[in-house]
Amino acid sequence: MGATTEEAVALLHGVGVFETLAEPDLRQIAQVAVPRAFEPGEVIFREGDSSDTCYVIRSGHARATREHADGRTITLAHFGPGDIFGELAIFDDEKRSATLEALDELQTIAISGPDFRRLLEEHASMAVKLAVSLGRRLREANERLTRQSFQTVQSRVATVLGDLVEDARKEGAGERDVLVTITQADIAQLAGSSRESASRFLAVLERAGVITQGRGRIVVNDPAALRGYVY
Repeated sequence: MGATTEEAVALLHGVGVFETLAEPDLRQIAQVAVPRAFEPGEVIFREGDSSDTCYVIRSGHARATREHADGRTITLAHFGPGDIFGELAIFDDEKRSATLEALDELQTIAISGPDFRRLLEEHASMAVKLAVSLGRRLREANERLTRQSFQTVQSRVATVLGDLVEDARKEGAGERDVLVTITQADIAQLAGSSRESASRFLAVLERAGVITQGRGRIVVNDPAALRGYVY
């Protein structure tokens, strides 16, 4: 079922790249957005594909992966409701830098690059606001990379788990016993560590009662305790 313009505007309000835009700007974008749905396991686009569309998730989850030169597939990011992916396509027509796959039933709104660039040409103030927003996001990304370069594996894994807990809470999870559907391999890749190192630390967390592990899932029993491992 497609989103109404009002629902699309509400969804766009929470998207970081659009944070500096006013409601009339978001309404313009919502009017060119179209609903797109994907089945679990469906590939939305592949690394190297031509790019002309970005997507904002209404419900469901997706994963970005990239193929390493040695043939391994590396997980770059997980996305959930309110997240945007493929956003560089609204600014230029470069090839896709990663493969995006739906992890479960995925409902999105799609915004084409040509439509978006036409809006920027017609509304110069929107382009200026977006430049400010992109500058902020670039600074935040640089700060995050700097922090990670000084963190231990344990700290990076705990940070990844904490971020996943926050994402689950946005979807209604409680303060404790938060279910996170993710594999050890994906956690390791998101944390920039080997699977063996991540697995050893996850075992430490399990012995401490902070988490409970299952196949492709982790229950974070005590999310607040994760902060003690981040430094």
